[in-house]
Amino acid sequence: MGADAGLGGFGALFDLKAAGFKDPILVSTTDGVGTKLKVAIESGKHGTVGIDLVAMCVNDLIVQGAEPLLFLDYFATGKLDVASAREVIAGIAAGCHQAGCALVGGETAEMPGMYSHGDYDLAGFAVGAVERDQILPQKTLATGDVVLGLGSSGVHSNGYSLVRKIVADHKLDYRAPAPFDPRCSLAEALLEPTRIYVKPVLKALKTGHVKALAHITGGGLLENIPRVLPDGLGVSINAKAWQAPPVFHWLAKMGSIDATEMARTFNCGIGLVLIVAAAQVDVVANILASAGEKVFCIGEVEANTTSHRVRLKDADGVWPC
Repeated sequence: MGADAGLGGFGALFDLKAAGFKDPILVSTTDGVGTKLKVAIESGKHGTVGIDLVAMCVNDLIVQGAEPLLFLDYFATGKLDVASAREVIAGIAAGCHQAGCALVGGETAEMPGMYSHGDYDLAGFAVGAVERDQILPQKTLATGDVVLGLGSSGVHSNGYSLVRKIVADHKLDYRAPAPFDPRCSLAEALLEPTRIYVKPVLKALKTGHVKALAHITGGGLLENIPRVLPDGLGVSINAKAWQAPPVFHWLAKMGSIDATEMARTFNCGIGLVLIVAAAQVDVVANILASAGEKVFCIGEVEANTTSHRVRLKDADGVWPC
């Protein structure tokens, strides 16, 4: 509700009043899918990277308390392959449906000489809104607040330069069964789309009990959580509080990656973090679980004035397995 323009024009209109906002602040994000696109291109499987594109943008909006309203995409290639482009755009449309936002337009650019045959790149742009008095993070963050983690669907859309290096170094075939999940091919497993957390988190935000949110993207757990913490606070994370999906154990083993580097590079099974007052944890966790999320109590806020604001506990023996 609020989108007020048909496709094909030079711009898109959105009516914030019609969408129910009273004193809104606009929030905008832009992002891409990164080198995960190379896995899609090399395997010929283009159907899910559009979901990744939407997810990377709208999950960044929601962590500021904003509801995603509209989305635009940019598709660039040397020469348009209609079949693969159709799959990509269908994925974008599916992602927007999951996020509850309007796909209001985009741009397709053919640039011979800029891209090799079959290559393409994607960029996404999302706009959302939040009531002025509901912007996150709140200023009430304090020691003793609880850190909740929402389960990821896999690697999501970060760390794929390293993922692809591991695949290449071990001369693996994307068409072969995934070593960590023989039910699907390696390409299918690695292309599992980024989870879109918007609708469940919006329900949790309505309680007023969520103090902060962090989207676990590039930089992993160690670098994204501090982005929402005020000076003087950090978090302790218990690595044994959840079971990382098998893909992360496989990556750690095949790449000889230690626990700290895993937590700095990948989401390690936690795609989104919420910080909630201890007294309200059950209320928020139950709402998220009822909406289909895997919810883990993974740590707490503590006093911390060091440069390392995330203290990873009990990680030895967890990553790598």
